Amino acid sequence: QWEYGRLNLHYAVVSKRKILQLVATGAVRDWDDPRLFTLTALRRRGFPPEAINNFCARVGVTVAQTTMEPHLLEACVRDVLNDTAPRAMAVLESLRVIITNFPAAKSLDIQVPNFPADETKGFHQVPFAPIVFIERTDFKEEPEPGFKRLAWGQPVGLRHTGYVIELQHVVKGPSGCVESLEVTCRRADAGEKPKAFIHWVSQPLMCEVRLYERLFQHKNPEDPTEVPGGFLSDLNLLVFNRTVTLKEDPGKV
Repeated sequence: QWEYGRLNLHYAVVSKRKILQLVATGAVRDWDDPRLFTLTALRRRGFPPEAINNFCARVGVTVAQTTMEPHLLEACVRDVLNDTAPRAMAVLESLRVIITNFPAAKSLDIQVPNFPADETKGFHQVPFAPIVFIERTDFKEEPEPGFKRLAWGQPVGLRHTGYVIELQHVVKGPSGCVESLEVTCRRADAGEKPKAFIHWVSQPLMCEVRLYERLFQHKNPEDPTEVPGGFLSDLNLLVFNRTVTLKEDPGKV
């Protein structure tokens, strides 16, 4: 008979008895709730089996109780997806950008590599039109020191297009919120190289993105000194968020 210590994770519980309590109280939907760290939950969340195996191999087997950070597992997932998942540009909080001097009479077709680090794995086409959408956080009217994306007097490149945009006008709504930007563009090789290149979408499709937060608020929810009321009292109420996003084309996720 061989016995080994259990692999624990911060901000989570892995005890079957305690997971059963979470299911019974309705804190999670079932054993495959993506906020848990059961194998069925990780599968539903999209974690590839190779990543889980790599994580276990990296941690190793020991008779002592070990507790690991969840981001170590997520790093293993990124390593696998980096080589297996084709890239697609998406915008979660969109900001409309109008290119006033667009260089063509109609939209252009841009060749985008499926894997930016290995262009031998092929390309796909995305449209590039006078109206594009960028991430709202990629623009600031009054940037703090170190901000390298779009701002007054600070142009940025549009990834994969070969063009650089520069801010000309900010359009605001009645509430003072920025609704759109007017910019001009130039070839990236026709001037000084910008400090950053940002992703964008044009003529996008709508899709749903599910963003999961940690299930518990504290690092060690089972520790009575850290959570006196028990792990069931430490649930993060903002654990599930659905966001409508803009996606570049129907063939990529």
